Amino acid sequence: MVLSRLTLIFILYFLSVSSATNPPPPDAAVCIVGAGIGGSSLAHFLRLYSTPDVDFHIRIFERNGVVGGRTATKIVSVANSVLMVLRYGFSLLKMNTFVQETVGNFLKYYESHESRPIFESVEEMLKWAGLYNLTTTTLGFKLADIGLSPLLINELVTVITRINYGQSVAISGLAGAVSLAGSDEGLWSIEGGNWQMASGLINHSNVALHLHEEIESISFVERYYELNSTKGKSYKCDIAVVATPLDEVKIQFTPQVSIPKRSLQHTYATFIRGLLNPEYFGLDSVSKIPELVGTIEHPDLSFSSISVLKQYDEKDMAYKVFSRKPMSDELLDSIFSLRKETIQINWGAYPHYKAPEVFAPFILDDRHLYYVNAFENAASTMETSAVAAENIARLILSRFFGQPPFSSSRSESNSDEGTLRVD
Repeated sequence: MVLSRLTLIFILYFLSVSSATNPPPPDAAVCIVGAGIGGSSLAHFLRLYSTPDVDFHIRIFERNGVVGGRTATKIVSVANSVLMVLRYGFSLLKMNTFVQETVGNFLKYYESHESRPIFESVEEMLKWAGLYNLTTTTLGFKLADIGLSPLLINELVTVITRINYGQSVAISGLAGAVSLAGSDEGLWSIEGGNWQMASGLINHSNVALHLHEEIESISFVERYYELNSTKGKSYKCDIAVVATPLDEVKIQFTPQVSIPKRSLQHTYATFIRGLLNPEYFGLDSVSKIPELVGTIEHPDLSFSSISVLKQYDEKDMAYKVFSRKPMSDELLDSIFSLRKETIQINWGAYPHYKAPEVFAPFILDDRHLYYVNAFENAASTMETSAVAAENIARLILSRFFGQPPFSSSRSESNSDEGTLRVD
């Protein structure tokens, strides 16, 4: 997904810290499952916040051959225009006020941690920032309650949520507000791919990175967590952190852990080099088709959006199509007059949101097994993954290493240190 202003704040986010008072266990091992934004941010904040006398090493396990997880360019920017004001009127201002208030509350997570506690649950974290109530109702109900017109909700808001989360305005209010915030013009992305954010954090966090190594089981044996991988290897860890969604991975836990049942929303991303068929859209030329076509909720509409990625010439373009179901060749041949190349990806991108949301715990047992992605049921973005990981890092340093809740001394001395080891 693209980077917003909040991500820029996250990149520049360094806090002042003090020394720890209790010496930690020597040479502790932290094992992180998942090398996306959550896992990479966790490693970064563990190094950033730990005091010089804290001694631990970090292993990150990633089942794929690259880091970055599910980061992708997905959020759409919808620019205001005179026509939009004429069609939606003051509802646009009400929507903007709602989004700005929500973003303002979220920015509390970036305040100095002298004024910010460590949270042991997602509910605590949301209530402290004044965001919890938005997870108890749907976006559609919330927007209607604050006076937005049904026309705006059913058209513009629905198009945005279908593109950003592949879902309707029946998603929870907080996820919907985040989706609307992502439609702002002030968006950023990293040239070459947003996965580089995770790569950069890992490169500066002095970790052992295990690519193409999937963790099959996590067991607590005596005083250690034993992680067993698909390569037949076993690792002993003092602390284990799951930084990947447990919805579609098959990690066996001993003892078993209990989390609410949740499903991921699958988006089918179809990339096509060719040319759209103007007749399909009721037009007489390709030039009249907008660069972004978004759709409302209707059973006869087979895609969420079609957008132009690149124009080679007037008769040769690259397109990206989002849909909730696979696009058949027959359907694609009706939408496109020419298809030179077609690639389709089944992307388990986000949780399937519903209100009221029920959250998994940050701490999966009564020891040191943590779950970063518990926060995703509130909203799923690079920013939310980063702030959840930052909280988990502080939770680990406080609960396991005995650092004071507001302690960290490496924000200045460690900012340029760290190397990457690939095992």
